Amino acid sequence: MSQEIQSRASNEVLQEIIRSIDLLRFGSIEITVHDGRVTQIERREKVRFNNDIQKQKAANNTVAA
Repeated sequence: MSQEIQSRASNEVLQEIIRSIDLLRFGSIEITVHDGRVTQIERREKVRFNNDIQKQKAANNTVAA
């Protein structure tokens, strides 16, 4: 593989990793490598709910009504 193709592929992989990080608020990114090359990037996002905030909003809505 020529240096130019390797460099371009590496840039594409790096751009995808950066994009995955930018899109992620809470979670993880898994990078799979085979024979020294990135073959897969997985992004897992967590959605969390804070019950205290939800209870506070509910209480505020009850008072306002």
